[in-house]
Amino acid sequence: MGSGLFNLIGGIGLFLLGMRLMTDGLTASAGGGLRTILAGATRSRVRALGSGLLITTGVQSSSAVIFATIGFVNAGLLSLGQAIGIVYGANLGTTLTSWLVALAGFNLNLRVLALPAIGVGAIAWALSRSSRWGALGQAAAGFGLFFLGIDVLRDAFAGIGPEFALHEQMQGGLLGMATFVLSGMVVTLLTQSSSATLAITLTAAAGGMMPIEAAAAMIVGANVGTTSTAVLAAIGATSPARRVAAAHVTFNVVTASAALALLPALLWLAQTLAGLLMHQPHVALALAIFHTLTKLLGVGVMWPLTPRFVTFLERRFSSAEEDQARPRHLDTNLLVTPALAMDALGMELRRMEVLALEYCRSALEAPRGRGSQLEAGRRVIESLQAAVGEYTASIHAQIRDPALEARLPHSLRVAQYHMNLAELAPELARLRPQAHVEVEEAAASLQQLRDTAARLLVETGTSPGVTARPPAELTTAFEQIYQDFKAAVLRAGSTGDIAPRRMMVVLEYGSVLHRICGQGAKAAHYLDRFLMGEDGGPSPD
Repeated sequence: MGSGLFNLIGGIGLFLLGMRLMTDGLTASAGGGLRTILAGATRSRVRALGSGLLITTGVQSSSAVIFATIGFVNAGLLSLGQAIGIVYGANLGTTLTSWLVALAGFNLNLRVLALPAIGVGAIAWALSRSSRWGALGQAAAGFGLFFLGIDVLRDAFAGIGPEFALHEQMQGGLLGMATFVLSGMVVTLLTQSSSATLAITLTAAAGGMMPIEAAAAMIVGANVGTTSTAVLAAIGATSPARRVAAAHVTFNVVTASAALALLPALLWLAQTLAGLLMHQPHVALALAIFHTLTKLLGVGVMWPLTPRFVTFLERRFSSAEEDQARPRHLDTNLLVTPALAMDALGMELRRMEVLALEYCRSALEAPRGRGSQLEAGRRVIESLQAAVGEYTASIHAQIRDPALEARLPHSLRVAQYHMNLAELAPELARLRPQAHVEVEEAAASLQQLRDTAARLLVETGTSPGVTARPPAELTTAFEQIYQDFKAAVLRAGSTGDIAPRRMMVVLEYGSVLHRICGQGAKAAHYLDRFLMGEDGGPSPD
C-alpha cells in the first residue's frame, strides 16, 4: 500500500511537470502565433470562440490563453465581448486532456510512446534551447512525461483502488455529491491544474477507486477550481482584467450548476455514446464525453445571454481612470445642431486641458512613485483624444457653415497638444530623481526654471478669456530662464563640477520641462480661439 501511495504522488508529479514543459514549449514555439490568432478573433464572437478553442488545444493551458486575452483587452486589441468568446473557447479546449487520457491512457503501451519522446525531446531542448526546435523539443519531452505520469497513475490506482474504494461516500445523496465536487475543487487549487485533476479522476475511476457518479462530480468541481488562477491574477488588476476574470468565473459556475442539475441525464448520454464508440463499457471515455458535454452545455446556456452579460460586466468594476476617460460633454444628440455640438466639443477640450496640465504639475511637484498614475493619465487623454476625433468627424458630416467648418481642424490640433503633454508628464517624472546638481549657480538656475514652469502651468490652466493665456511677459521670461539654465549647466559640465552623465540627465529634464510649457502654451492659444469662434491665428513662439 505504501509503495502504491508513493507511485500515486510520483505519477501526479510527472504529470504536472509534463504539462508545464509541454505548455511552455508549445507557447514558445508558437512565437507570435498566439497574437496573430487572437487578433483574428476580433471579427466575430464565433471566431473568438474558435480561436480560444484552437489555441487552448494547441498549448494545453486555458490559463495561458486567458492571461493573454486579459493583456489584449487591456491594450484595447480585443473588446470585452470578443474576450468572453475566447473564454468560452478556452474552457471548451480543456476537454482535450480528458480525451487524451481516455483514448491513449487505457488503450496504448504508454511507456513505448513516452520514453522515446522524453529522450529525443530532451536532447533537442539541451542542444538548442533558444530556437524553435529547442522549444518543440521541450514540448516533446513534456508530452512524454505527461504520458509517463498517466501510466504511473494508472498502475498506482490499479494497486490501491480496491483498498481505498470510495463507493460508500456516494450513498449520502446530495452530501456525498457535494463532497466530491469540493474534492475536485481542492485538488485543482492544490495542483493549480484542472488537467491534473482530470487525469487523477479518470484514472481513479477506471481503476475502480470511485464510482462514475463521484468522478463526474469531481470533474464539475475541477471546472470551478480552475478559476482560482484568474481570480488571483485579477486581484489589484485593471478593470478590464477583472471583467474577463469575472466572465471566466461566471461561465464555470453556471456550467457547474447546469451540469449538477442534469447530472443523471448527462451521464446516461455520455455512457451511451461511449458504448457506441467502444462497443463495451468504458468508464474513462464516458467521463471524457461527460466533460465535453458539460462544457458544451455551458456554452449553450451562456451564448444567448452574452450581450446582456457584457453590458452587465461593463457596468461593474469601474475605475477612476475609466470615469475620467469617458467624455462628459460629447452628446451625439447635439449633432443635429452643429453650433451646439461645437460648444460641447469646446467644453470637452477644456476638460482635457485641465486634466493634462494637472498631470504635468503632478510630475513637476510630486515625489517618486507616481509613474503608474501618470501612465494611467496618459491613457485617459489618449481615450479622450480618440473621442474628440470621432466627434469632430461627426460634426463635419452635419456642418453647413464655412465659419464653423474652419474652426474644426483646431479641435484636433488642441487634442494633439494635450496628448503630447500627457506623454511628456511620465518622462518628466522619470527624470526628476536624478535631475539635481550641487553646483550653486546651476542648482539655482534649475530651481528657478522649476518655479517659473510651475507658475506658467498654473497661468496656462486659468479660464479662457479675451487675452491669450499665459501672459506674454511670463512666457518670454521663462524662455530666458531656460537659456540661462542651459548655459549654467554647460559651464559646470565644462569645468568638471558636474559629471557628464548627470549633466545629460539635467539638460534632458530641462528640455522636457521646456517642451511641456511650450505645448501647453500652444494648446491654450488654439483652444482660446476655438472657444471664441475665431479661425485660428499664429501659434505662440
